[in-house]
Amino acid sequence: MISFRRIYVDFKVFSIGYLRNKFGLFFGLIFPVVLILIFGAIFSGDTGTINVYAQNQDTGAFNQNIGNQFLIALNESSTIKVITVDISENFPDYLATHSSSDGIIIPPNFTENYLLEQPVNITVYGSPASSTSGIVSGTVSGYANYFNLQRFNGSMIISLNSTTVSTNQSSYIDFLIPGLIAFSILTNPMFSLVNIAADYKKNKLFRQLSLTPLTKMEWLIAKVLFYIALSFAGFLLMVGVGVFAFGAHVTLSIWLIPFLILGPLLFASLGMLVGTVAKNPETAGVIGNIVTFPMMFLAGTFFPIDIMPEYLQTIAHALPLFYVTEGLNNVMVYNNIPNALIDIAILGTITLVIFCLAVKLFKWRDD
Repeated sequence: MISFRRIYVDFKVFSIGYLRNKFGLFFGLIFPVVLILIFGAIFSGDTGTINVYAQNQDTGAFNQNIGNQFLIALNESSTIKVITVDISENFPDYLATHSSSDGIIIPPNFTENYLLEQPVNITVYGSPASSTSGIVSGTVSGYANYFNLQRFNGSMIISLNSTTVSTNQSSYIDFLIPGLIAFSILTNPMFSLVNIAADYKKNKLFRQLSLTPLTKMEWLIAKVLFYIALSFAGFLLMVGVGVFAFGAHVTLSIWLIPFLILGPLLFASLGMLVGTVAKNPETAGVIGNIVTFPMMFLAGTFFPIDIMPEYLQTIAHALPLFYVTEGLNNVMVYNNIPNALIDIAILGTITLVIFCLAVKLFKWRDD
């Protein structure tokens, strides 16, 4: 039977040892804050092809539809990939339910006004917090100028009407905070337990633990509980620094709790799995880095995956950290709970599989 008393004792001992380790404490709590301070002052604009939702409300005139031609031209650019939205949809609501801030509306009578040389406005949706919105607006503006130059020698027939998507975002830091919370949820248990599992196995410490009343399950649960507690502490610290140092706007919700529990459980289990199957600490470190570093930079931690090439976006969707990052963004930035529930379901499934593998392969003694 599982003894909660033994779990508590092991949890307490491990916590004291961790807090006495200045190196681990720095990377567990202080390093993510340093990243917030650095990235909070720097805005990156590197882009690939950006997915942009577009709604063409133009019905055409004179057997033409200039609105369609305009969207086709945008889609042929190397910057924007146009995703059409049916005219029956409420466009701002559609953007919100798809956790997106970039959108274009071609207005009614666009073709007629264009052919009759009457002014017409294209509405471009964006967010000040998004690193892609300025690029989308600039690209649409460039093609509007091209259409104006092609027919009217540059006269401003087509112009842009910029609209901010209704979210609580006001700066890049609002997007960065969820990403860095996900970053700490990944790195703290992953790096620590990879090294602990490999080192304990090498130095026969697991064999010594097998002689105590502590069971394997109790030992693992104690570690998971510690990193869950650490994730909550890091979450409060990073949100506090973001709000008070940079005036960040984040939405706090009960739906954040599943990510702060499932995330540490997943990566603690994955760290144990890597450390258990590796033959020695050196191999465990290499495997741990191979598993961890792609997730750091390809799972939307620092930058949205929409700015990445399509093949990298496909890889990102296969990474467990993506669903932590996307879920935190859906709750804290977009308040998109339905999509967050999907992320929780996927994350929960992955976590269950990895945890079961870790428990099955984790042994006190080598065969």
